[in-house]
Amino acid sequence: MQNSSVTVVPLAIVAPVRDEAKLIRLTLDSLIRQTVQPVECLFVDDGSTDDTFDIIQSYSAQFPFIRVIKRGDRGFRKVGGGVVAAFKFGVSQIQHQEYQFVAKLDGDMSFGPEYLEKMFAQFAAHPKLACVSGKVFRPEGDLLIEEQIIDEHVAGQFKLYRREAFEEIGGFVEEVMWDGIDVHMSRMKGWETKSFYDKDAILYHHRLMGSSDKNVYKGRLRWGRGIWFMGYHPLYAVASGCFRMREKPFVIGGLLIIAGYLGAALRSAPRYNYPGFRTYLQSWQLGQLKKMLLRH
Repeated sequence: MQNSSVTVVPLAIVAPVRDEAKLIRLTLDSLIRQTVQPVECLFVDDGSTDDTFDIIQSYSAQFPFIRVIKRGDRGFRKVGGGVVAAFKFGVSQIQHQEYQFVAKLDGDMSFGPEYLEKMFAQFAAHPKLACVSGKVFRPEGDLLIEEQIIDEHVAGQFKLYRREAFEEIGGFVEEVMWDGIDVHMSRMKGWETKSFYDKDAILYHHRLMGSSDKNVYKGRLRWGRGIWFMGYHPLYAVASGCFRMREKPFVIGGLLIIAGYLGAALRSAPRYNYPGFRTYLQSWQLGQLKKMLLRH
């Protein structure tokens, strides 16, 4: 049962999941061990064909703050847009409408018992902080491999928002790069965003990033198409691809990101067209490249 001595925070977590039976217990165990607990954690089963729903339901019977609902099966995994559509559906089903913070959580994550407590300390210390996360690491045998994100960005796997800021940016867009667009939209509107390293606030990702649909190679091509849609400057797109060459799949992964971006550019594929967003994003990106060059 829910521990009555644990502080409950006005946080609603929505976790879209699909066929996560192998990993979902790691996420559930992390949630029930938190030193502060959300007022509600709603899992949205987005068409699972395995035991995902039943596993979550077994936890829900013991821990009332955990709920699970089913969403109709579209018949396939729709990366990016699908998870956001499921998240939006979940938000519409939140019971505790007095929540002041909202989070999107993946079903292949684990984290220490102080994770949420550390995040709320950041919100308390920084009134203009829109969104926050810890740093992400992927266990590989006895090693922990960091999934690199700069400090201004926030991990998409567990993205925790101040509700006021989240509603001001209009929530997430139903596209692959939703978890980059939201961060830059927040900053464009005067909010702060951050990820930070704390040994007690590490996010453990138990699947190689970008490998949830078919394979990681298709995932890297999709990433490239996504950064074209988002509005990346060409120089920053190439720099990003070169940077990602250091991660699995080594070299080829970065090349595929660049190829995906260039292919979308040659096709004149659609781009995110929120007024002023692309100008803001590319100005920020060129500033980052300038800083990098001046350091060397």
